[in-house]
Amino acid sequence: MAGALPEVKADPVAKGVLGKHAILEKNATLLLAASLVVVSIGGIVEIAPLFYLENTIEEVEGMRPYSPLELAGRNIYIREGCYVCHSQMIRPFRDEVERYGHYSLAAESMYDHPFQWGSKRTGPDLARVGGRYSNEWQVQHLIDPQSVVPESIMPSYEFLINTDLEIENVSGHLIANRRVGVPYTDEMIDNARADLEAQADPDADWSGIEERYPKAVTGDFDGNPDRLTEMDALVAYLQMLGTLVDFSVYQPEENFR
Repeated sequence: MAGALPEVKADPVAKGVLGKHAILEKNATLLLAASLVVVSIGGIVEIAPLFYLENTIEEVEGMRPYSPLELAGRNIYIREGCYVCHSQMIRPFRDEVERYGHYSLAAESMYDHPFQWGSKRTGPDLARVGGRYSNEWQVQHLIDPQSVVPESIMPSYEFLINTDLEIENVSGHLIANRRVGVPYTDEMIDNARADLEAQADPDADWSGIEERYPKAVTGDFDGNPDRLTEMDALVAYLQMLGTLVDFSVYQPEENFR
């Protein structure tokens, strides 16, 4: 017949594969067993390397453990729920890089337990806030946020400046972090209490702190050098965020999504 379509012969190999696949789909027990095998193979491929890799994060120059005062400030930051409104993860998108700075590197959070990643931003991302404002600005912002940012909905944390920083066992805190992988040395642990108090004391000798914790911000943070407060600790923590890594050697790509 003129114009009739040519007869298409079925590929016997394809027909055989489809037939076997149909058997697999119609047998629930067989399909479950095959699925478990596939998932198990994928899981082994992902998990097995973790047993012989010492670190899955590429280390970057400049990263160090938190100083005792910074670590205390970070605990206050978490205790007060600051992470609920402020993330610490700049994604590699043009709008975020132009607003906040270089996108975050995984190594910047390698000593965080827990890390402060996220994209929920009632307030701005704080990954690069260190050194952006003075100590006085940070203190005033924490006491009365609306006095420096009129549209802010952040509550006041004035009580921090009236609350003495009390940590019974500073060395034990560092030891606990060392047990989960933070490389605190014996010297850091032995000097933990002295370093905690000296970092916020304008009359202290900071040479030991600067040697153990390079780029640590030192000095009076809360405006009262005669008293070590929770405000000192929190501001010390904020002032170091994003300041440890030299981002000039990590040039952002020209094009972002």
